[in-house]
Amino acid sequence: MRPKLKKVRKSVGAHLPLSILSFFIFVTTFLGSESRSPSSTYLMYEDNNLIVLDELLQNYDRRVTPTHHISLPTIVKCELYLRSVGAINPATMDYEVDLYLRQTWHDERLRSNNLTRPLDLNDPVLVKRLWRPDVYFPNAKHGEFQYVTVPNVLLRINPNGDIFYMLRLKLTFSCMMEMESYPLDAQSCDIELASFSKTVREVKLQWLNKDSVLMNKDLKLAQFELKQVSLTECKESFQIGKYSCLRAKLDLKRSIGHYLVQYYLPSTLIVFISWVSFWLDVDAIPARITLGVTTLLTISSESSDQQSNLAPVSYVKALDVWMGTCTFFVFAALIEFTFVSYLARKRQNIQEVKTEDGEIKTTLVVPISSLHETLTNLPTVANVKEVSTLMLLPARGCAKRIDKTSRIVFPLGFLVFNALYWPYYLY
Repeated sequence: MRPKLKKVRKSVGAHLPLSILSFFIFVTTFLGSESRSPSSTYLMYEDNNLIVLDELLQNYDRRVTPTHHISLPTIVKCELYLRSVGAINPATMDYEVDLYLRQTWHDERLRSNNLTRPLDLNDPVLVKRLWRPDVYFPNAKHGEFQYVTVPNVLLRINPNGDIFYMLRLKLTFSCMMEMESYPLDAQSCDIELASFSKTVREVKLQWLNKDSVLMNKDLKLAQFELKQVSLTECKESFQIGKYSCLRAKLDLKRSIGHYLVQYYLPSTLIVFISWVSFWLDVDAIPARITLGVTTLLTISSESSDQQSNLAPVSYVKALDVWMGTCTFFVFAALIEFTFVSYLARKRQNIQEVKTEDGEIKTTLVVPISSLHETLTNLPTVANVKEVSTLMLLPARGCAKRIDKTSRIVFPLGFLVFNALYWPYYLY
């Protein structure tokens, strides 16, 4: 019994210093936290400007416009900064833009002389407590608000009541393009901003200045060259009222380099290759057939490929005219070979006897291949004085003359077409 009691006393004695130390730490921490005054904590972690803002928001009603009390529309000045512009897709007739939307207005309710500096806020919860313009993009097909790595929103409150509000958005805008001159065309694509629920009696949008659409200095478009940006004001009319609207018109000129390499030069080479048939002998039937059919199929495939990348429109485009003309020249070369091949194999033995003043003139029309046989078998007639004319119209020679003529006519026709095509669509 006693050994067990000693063992218990020994364990209690071992833990007693640890318990005293823990109690001492707890008392010191508790007394220290009690001795620290609330004012010192307030000074360490609070900002006087934020306290002033909290006081201003106590009686703030974000449902009414800043100029509601004077029955005037609130002027909101807008500015766009285009960070990047995606390629304009002719198949869907739209393009993507990564932009910053900047808005500025005056709110007298947030004016305070107690603010010592502008307040920059990016807390979405706090931003929602303030009145903001209900600006949207009428011609946007899809839009996303940027959250990487934080919500990309900034609201700056100046001591004089001026508000600066900036958002970063990724938008897909529609661009109804006119494709008659494609790909030698120039397009105009719009970016529209409008008030969604506030009519012109409550909110009026204005551009900040004449250069309110800014571009990133490294911004480059894949297929277009930006000529100029035109800024205008407009009004969106609906059955329930008129709404303020702004429009930025982007005038774009398509770069032709890509289409020269992908469509114009290959199709031109195919047309040139089809003319090689004119330099082949009329008896080289397999070679000329292979060449004609191959070039015709190739140009047809090339024309089908360019159609797959475009929206199906009901009118003829410039590229359609080019590809159709190239197909015609290739097809005409194939038809020329068919006619020449038929003519080279046509055999004629025509004998005509005419009487003039009692004399008989004989005209023989024979192919060159049977000339010797015809001359050896001429009829011996006693009253035939002479053979006045021996016309040699060999079919093979006629076919060769057609080939020689085609060597000049086809290139000349294609040259005339180019002289008319390029000035018409470029100027």
